[in-house]
Amino acid sequence: MPNAFRRSYISGGSSSGSAYVVATGQVAFALGTDTAGSGRVPAGLNNIVGLKPSKGLVSACGVVPAAQSVDCVSIFATTVGLAARVLAQAMGHDPADPYSRKLKLASSPLPAAFRFGVPDRLEFFGDELARAGFREAVTRLRDLGGTPVTIDYRPLADAAALLYDSALVAERYAAVRPFFDGREQDVMEPVRGIIASGCGYSAADLFEAQTRLRTCAQAADTMWDRIDVLLVPTAPTHYTIAQMRSDPVALNRNLGAYTNFVNLLDYAALSVPSSMRPDGLPFGITLVGPCGSDWQLADLGQRFHHTTGLLQGATALPLPDAEPIAALQAPATVKVAVVGAHLSGMPLNGQLTERGARLLHAAETTPDYRLFALPGTTPPKPGLLRVAPGAGSPIALEVWEMPLAHYGSFVALVPPPLGIGTVDLAGGGRVQGFLCEARASAGAQDISHFLGWRAYIASLRAA
Repeated sequence: MPNAFRRSYISGGSSSGSAYVVATGQVAFALGTDTAGSGRVPAGLNNIVGLKPSKGLVSACGVVPAAQSVDCVSIFATTVGLAARVLAQAMGHDPADPYSRKLKLASSPLPAAFRFGVPDRLEFFGDELARAGFREAVTRLRDLGGTPVTIDYRPLADAAALLYDSALVAERYAAVRPFFDGREQDVMEPVRGIIASGCGYSAADLFEAQTRLRTCAQAADTMWDRIDVLLVPTAPTHYTIAQMRSDPVALNRNLGAYTNFVNLLDYAALSVPSSMRPDGLPFGITLVGPCGSDWQLADLGQRFHHTTGLLQGATALPLPDAEPIAALQAPATVKVAVVGAHLSGMPLNGQLTERGARLLHAAETTPDYRLFALPGTTPPKPGLLRVAPGAGSPIALEVWEMPLAHYGSFVALVPPPLGIGTVDLAGGGRVQGFLCEARASAGAQDISHFLGWRAYIASLRAA
């Protein structure tokens, strides 16, 4: 199947037909199968979304297996929102599928300030346009609130290698054994060679391979202590049809460099378009999360996709408005007004961001407050004091939104004479915010005429 953008290039993977008809606008969505990446690589090569659910979430009953214990039914669509709606209808336990599972998916989005893993070694097989596309994706994810964290990619690469280079490949032989034993000569290469390689392993070899896989899994799972999601290229490069015909085994292995480990390690994954390369070919990225993180990946993936400005697939259609991921429940939040050292760019702002708080807007108080520079505080802090109506000044502040689950730990950090109370905003409205005790103003410098802490700090620097 040709690529939807340049017909001399491949469309990628055994589900490339499904990806092609979605990318060219012939259907709204299509199903694929994903054992080693066939539900993701074709998406990345054709500028569409490839949703690879957690194993067992969608029944594979009726699907001709490749490796039944790791096969997944995948979803191709031009938008994450549509793919998520299809998943919501398709998922569910099916006793007819021996690998179907009753899974409870995470129902809250990733934190506003999230950590994403980036492999410590990246291979693009000489494709510098793909390398540049990945750097751009890292920047875009940072702009969405992410912090990149370098992770050790070796356990993931070692797990991926077991898919074809160990006794695990015997499962591919088992899937078609009755047919293959009698008609091996009718199977085309390189499929014949891969299946045939599974014939010579013993049961002991299989147990040994499974133990090696579990060793890789134990090593890899430590990365989830440091990250919320893993970022990888969907495919490290593009190949022409002629190149693929000349060396299909090696080049297919290259295309699966960042996909082959996912199902073996029981992760969920979502491939989303990232950019169009200068040569007119698409570049896509994949977000990988632990089993059950499907809705979280959809939420982040949709936000990422809608910052790209890309069209839908190979059509001239712009992306529609983002739609809520219905299965996600927004966490309860509280609005907090900050006036001093917690303002963005100030020394204590990290106490907000590390709790997943996000800046909503700048504002100011009603003219019923006075602002004092509190002596002897480290870092320097102001005190906001309510006074008689009209006897103060409008003081600049910022309103932040924080998950309620982290609010208690934040309030516990507030030292006396500061505290949290109710602050009246100019134009109406009230929020929780920093106030100080009246006694703190005795002997403190009244800086209300600066109308805010930033202006006061700027005056000190100027002096």
